[in-house]
Amino acid sequence: MTVWFVTHAEPVVDPTVPIGSWGLSPVGRARAGAWRAPVSCPVVSSTERKAVETAELVAGGRPVDQDPALGEIDRSATGYLPFDEFDALVDAFFARPTESVRGWERAVDAQDRIVTAVRSHAGAGDVVLVSHGAVGALLRASLSGEPIARTAEQPGMGSVLTLDPVSWRATSGWQRLPLPA
Repeated sequence: MTVWFVTHAEPVVDPTVPIGSWGLSPVGRARAGAWRAPVSCPVVSSTERKAVETAELVAGGRPVDQDPALGEIDRSATGYLPFDEFDALVDAFFARPTESVRGWERAVDAQDRIVTAVRSHAGAGDVVLVSHGAVGALLRASLSGEPIARTAEQPGMGSVLTLDPVSWRATSGWQRLPLPA
C-alpha cells in the first residue's frame, strides 16, 4: 500500500485575494501537469484552490475528492503577510509547536489533524493526497518519529513524498515534481 503526499505547486501570490483562493501560477500549472498520479489511485485534495488545481492536473482528468482536513495550517488570524514576516512566523511555528504563534493553529494540533486525515484516506489502499507544505513537514516528522522541526520541509512547492501507511514510515524523501522540458 502506498500513499503519495503531494504539495500544491507554485500559486499566484496576490495580497488582495484570500490565501485559500489563490490559484496556480503558469509555472505551478506546468509543474503539476508534468506528474501523473497512478491511474489506479483515487486523488484527494485540500479544499484550497491551489491544492484543488494541482490535484486536477495530477489526476489527468479523473475525478478529485476534497477533504478540508488536508488543509494547510490555519493562519487566518494574520492572513497574508510579507515574505520576511511570514518566514519569521513559520520559524516560530516550528520552534514552539505547543504554542499558538500570533493566533495560528498550533503545530501539534495541525500534525494530529494531518496524520488522522492521511491514515483515514490510506485505509482503502493506494491513494494520492494533495495538500500543503507546512502540514507535509509535520507529517514527515511523524513518519520519522522526529520532533516537529522546519528541517522536515519540502524542497519547494510542488513536491511529493511517498509513505507506507501500514508501517507508518516514509518510503522516499521529498522529491520535487519536475518542470516539463
